[in-house]
Amino acid sequence: MKKRTLIHDVAKHLNVSIATVSLVLNGKAKEQRISDALTERVLQYVEEIGYKPNQLAKSLRTGKTHVIGLIIENISNPFFATVAWMIEKNAFARGYRIIYCSTENDTLKTKDLIAMFQERHIDGYIIAPPEGIEKEVNSLLKSGIPTVMFDRYLPELTTDYIVVDGAAGIYEATRHLLEQGFSNIAFITSDSKQTQMEARLDGYRRALAERDLPEKVKSVVLNFGKDIEDMIVDIYNFIGQSREFDAVIFANNSLCIYGLEAISRLGIKIPNELAIVSFDDHDLFRLHSPTITAIAQPVEKIAESSINVLLTKLQASTTKEEELKAIVLPPSLIVRESSMRVAK
Repeated sequence: MKKRTLIHDVAKHLNVSIATVSLVLNGKAKEQRISDALTERVLQYVEEIGYKPNQLAKSLRTGKTHVIGLIIENISNPFFATVAWMIEKNAFARGYRIIYCSTENDTLKTKDLIAMFQERHIDGYIIAPPEGIEKEVNSLLKSGIPTVMFDRYLPELTTDYIVVDGAAGIYEATRHLLEQGFSNIAFITSDSKQTQMEARLDGYRRALAERDLPEKVKSVVLNFGKDIEDMIVDIYNFIGQSREFDAVIFANNSLCIYGLEAISRLGIKIPNELAIVSFDDHDLFRLHSPTITAIAQPVEKIAESSINVLLTKLQASTTKEEELKAIVLPPSLIVRESSMRVAK
């Protein structure tokens, strides 16, 4: 087996100190007044031999791993998959690596993931938190580990977070349906008490209250990857037993996809008999016939803001409460065929 090249070997070959090689490789040559000629000689040689520093040794020396833990809800969901990809891309360009895992909104699993990341001494966290992990996140904050929430946050804790204004998005969508002449509007959401789901429900309620219209809310137990048929049947029964609905808003794209299956089984025509709007867009909605109106989230901005806030924290000498960021981004309503009133 070929012997691994060490920083000591590089220094010996170039007849310079180990400290000099280390400073050059860590981008501190100018700061330490190392000449351009020597800097170039070191960089040229390490490239020539393909030398790569021992990252474990480096992290022990600096206290930094340059690794970020990204904890998301479900990597199979296009929203989270795209956010994760964009965060990873931004982080990589700035010298950081990402390790990410899905929680499936499972509290115990999330606690285990945080414990695993702590054992690896990662530098910071970006989390879409499920309910019930306040104690673990508070422990991270007390330890001074930069932690940023996205998509939702934990109201009991003071943290940096990036969210989308779901209340405004659903409010606009409900108003759109009302303006199209729909008045018996149902709202299908999950049984979650997370902040983003509560906000979306609030937007629906506010729009109906302005017209003194009654609420028709159905909460579905969302089990990721499991019991999909049960969720479809649950929506099927709700819509099928209340045929007075003329429009339905789904609180996320997973529920909308299950809802489209239920509506198809019921033989209901969209939008002639039932208008449809989904919070969070999906490629399927552009391809479906008719196309599905959706409230699109600014995915690129979410990813960019999340990594920027975290890296600012990582590069700051202190983390003060006044530096906390609460970023609320606007969504956009994409009107398609499913929510347009068909002339009779």
